[in-house]
Amino acid sequence: MLIPDMLTLERLNAADEAQFTALLDGVYEHSPWIAARAWQRRPFATLAQLKHALIEAVRSAPGEAKLGLIRAHPELAGKAMVSKSLTAESTNEQNKAGLTDCTPEEFATIGRLNADYNAKFGFPFILAVRGPRGAGLPKREIIATFARRLANQPAFELDEALRNIHRIAEIRLNDKFGHEPVLGNLVWDWAEELATHSDPGYAERGELCVTYLTDAHCACAAQLARWMREDCGFDEVNIDAVGNVIGVYHGTDRNAKRLLTGSHYDTVRNGGKYDGRLGILVPMACVRELQRQGRRLPYGIEVVGFAEEEGQRYKAVFLGSGALTGQFNLNWLDQQDADGVAMRAAFERAGLRAQDIAALKRDPARYLGFVEVHIEQGPVLNDADLPLGVVTSINGSVRFFGEIAGTACHAGTTPMTMRRDAAAAAAELVLYVEERGAAVPDLVATVGMLEVPNGSINVVPGRCRFSLDVRATTNEVRDACARDIQERLRAICARRGLDYTLEESMRAAAAPCDPALRARWERAVDSLGLPVFPMPSGAGHDAMMLHQIMPQAMLFQRGLNAGISHNPLEAVTNDDTELCVLAFQSLLHQLATDPT
Repeated sequence: MLIPDMLTLERLNAADEAQFTALLDGVYEHSPWIAARAWQRRPFATLAQLKHALIEAVRSAPGEAKLGLIRAHPELAGKAMVSKSLTAESTNEQNKAGLTDCTPEEFATIGRLNADYNAKFGFPFILAVRGPRGAGLPKREIIATFARRLANQPAFELDEALRNIHRIAEIRLNDKFGHEPVLGNLVWDWAEELATHSDPGYAERGELCVTYLTDAHCACAAQLARWMREDCGFDEVNIDAVGNVIGVYHGTDRNAKRLLTGSHYDTVRNGGKYDGRLGILVPMACVRELQRQGRRLPYGIEVVGFAEEEGQRYKAVFLGSGALTGQFNLNWLDQQDADGVAMRAAFERAGLRAQDIAALKRDPARYLGFVEVHIEQGPVLNDADLPLGVVTSINGSVRFFGEIAGTACHAGTTPMTMRRDAAAAAAELVLYVEERGAAVPDLVATVGMLEVPNGSINVVPGRCRFSLDVRATTNEVRDACARDIQERLRAICARRGLDYTLEESMRAAAAPCDPALRARWERAVDSLGLPVFPMPSGAGHDAMMLHQIMPQAMLFQRGLNAGISHNPLEAVTNDDTELCVLAFQSLLHQLATDPT
């Protein structure tokens, strides 16, 4: 029920510029010009569209206006707080984060950080202290974030300050509209609770690590199954022969085709809470809503929490989705982890039956396709100030390990013109890899490992080892880049009188998203009032495996902290997650009303 004095889109859309600006007073600290610029974009069909219009008003403003916006904000636990001259909105936020009740030590620490930050950047430190859940950050996290961001470069930190200002404005708008992202909170809370399970050695340090078939991994599977059964109302829930958690919500016809969806629940070591898991929890929330409404769709929904994708405990990867595509190699059961535990023994300890794996292969004729939502794991959406992106293709990749061989000799007595320097050749190659990778859209090329074995400060490097990773949205673009790099390596070594080896270690085909399913994601994003932002996936996903047997398409959700992933700083907001759930619900509705 809407409280009478709560703001509505109808009131905003009907307002003239002065009224509009007054109604949005306080959303952006002492900066009514932002609302005035956004007024021109009326009418707004959704709250998300309004938020985006305000963001665009800032993004399109000149640099001095952006800097003025940042400087309009008070310091955290600063002079304005002490003198009680903060705006009502800032007072509320700093109070929720406990900053109005600092110990003398905390107050001194924040004061020192404020001084150091202002000296380096020339503007106050901005942090959305109500946090990704909106309830307020712990003071220790605020102080840790403050200290971490002091190391940023000025241009990046200015953008990070603006991103936090937009988050502050988003929460203030929610307050004005009486809007609570209930489904986003649900998924966020689930992710927090699931992250309480972690492998030994990591759990004690408060770090997240869930590797295949450990006790923590089995606890996660049991928790997901319990939520599916008890909280969400799935009709069938089971843990299959490789540890996948399967939840089925039948359609009006139990024999109708199903939409397959899901992602993985294992993690990298000391990883984040949303990589993979977001793609399980979002469709679970959708099924929960259908069950609560007593609704059935003309098709079934099958949500899979894939047991393994990261390849952390054993060398084999995509064990969960690979089982569904019929690509689980039973020889993998003989692989051993770092402690000498064979996968077969881990299966037995977890109560899994390897002899049942072959029966897990899915018949693609029984499915409408596979869709997956996933945290982006990169900085693109964060930089664009967009919550969602529609994936065009999962990049194909190829990897190599190489070595350049020259002559190790005395750094003081060998003239520059008479050297056969392996490291110098590798450096030349690295710069070309960077240049070639940047020459074509949606292509990336990386030398991630570079080593001079037994190097010494006074020895010309005689050998240099390196890795090469090339990825692109199509196999043709990827392979053309790899060929050019190999040719440049040959030419560099020939000119410098060096030998080299280059061995391919991995090749994965590109997985273009199905045009029809991708179009549904695009319509879903558009229905939220957001711009459709197409983008490739540079990382591999379970969707790559399902792509081999059925149509697939992915939706990305923005991550915080410059989109960092495989890292404890991986984070999402409840508002972005709410939009992700709504987009998924839109896709479900589209499939129900227009299945073609």
